[in-house]
Amino acid sequence: MQSQIVGLVTPLMALVFVAVFLLLWWRGQMGNHVLGFAGSYAFFAIGFTVTHVFDVTSPYLFHSTQLFYTLGTVSVIWGAVTRVGQETPFGALALVYAISAATLAVSVGVSSDVAPRLYIVNTGYGIMFTLGAMALVRSRRRELFDTLVIIFFALSAINFFVRPVLTLLIEQNIPAADYRESIYYSVLNLALTIMSLVTAITLFGACVSDLLGSVKDRANRDGLTGLRNRQSFEHEVQLKMERARNANVPLALVVADIDHFKQVNDLWGHQTGDSAIAQFGRLIEGQIRDADISGRIGGEEFCILVWNCDEQAAERLATRIRKIFAIEQIDGMPKHMRLTASFGVAGLQPGERYPGWFARADEALYAAKEGGRDMVVAASDERVADLEDGDSVPAWVAAA
Repeated sequence: MQSQIVGLVTPLMALVFVAVFLLLWWRGQMGNHVLGFAGSYAFFAIGFTVTHVFDVTSPYLFHSTQLFYTLGTVSVIWGAVTRVGQETPFGALALVYAISAATLAVSVGVSSDVAPRLYIVNTGYGIMFTLGAMALVRSRRRELFDTLVIIFFALSAINFFVRPVLTLLIEQNIPAADYRESIYYSVLNLALTIMSLVTAITLFGACVSDLLGSVKDRANRDGLTGLRNRQSFEHEVQLKMERARNANVPLALVVADIDHFKQVNDLWGHQTGDSAIAQFGRLIEGQIRDADISGRIGGEEFCILVWNCDEQAAERLATRIRKIFAIEQIDGMPKHMRLTASFGVAGLQPGERYPGWFARADEALYAAKEGGRDMVVAASDERVADLEDGDSVPAWVAAA
């Protein structure tokens, strides 16, 4: 009776972790990958309880526990891989389970010795964690907890490959009736308890790190569009500029402004104006790549840093955004009316600093406004040179 009670400590601890991850997901408003972590511990608790409580001589015991442990393994792999934006290798995982289950069925049918069964199921888990580690390595994320999760997956794979071999070298064979009294079962209980605790701490740390990062990121985002606010945008641009110089990569800056925006607020109200700004922000975010940066730097003014693109390539991006926005229906405006936007583009010049770079892009935007709006003008365009030579250059352009 005492051993039964002690054996239930591990699944009860697992259920505590289930509650912790569910609380993180609910109160922290975190992604569904956290549900994967909770599900993993739920399946683990069920599998361990089945192993510890049900008839050890039943031919279905190992099939049942393999199913629940496999579900737990797949859940944690899915959660960890989804967290870093990678695809979970469900096909490969299903194939590993199918082969292991079929081999296990043969082993159960021909012998009462559980040693071959332990080799089979643990090898399957080891391969699954190897596949998970390979998927995580493909991610470009390499923060502290990202690396720790990869290390944990690798160590888990090694554990499943090595532990049964070392233990069974000592015990040789284990009749099914003696399984719960074996050295292997004692080692298994200890190993699973330690692994589940270390895993929970690692995953919990990763979730807390993500949560803190999310809070910080929300503070750096514009509440209406979800784009970076001006301070955050300019900070990231400075970092990108340094990286680009070190890697000899071209950069371009696009400054955009919604045309006649004041009239939108005056005629249809600020709610319609907010809809226009939000829609334009979503359009920009949907058109740029992960390596690019976008931000709302003023009321109706936006800016995009285009990575590894010269001025001409950024001009094509701006033209694409301009054309799409000119045909979109804005919530709150009459169906027959559309808004347009003007764009200024400037490629980064050798030795140029951000204030001067932005001033050139903004000057090109002003030329687009002066030229009739709903157009894209590059800093190298002769229309900008004409503007510089004319008397209509505003003081803020000259000062920049």
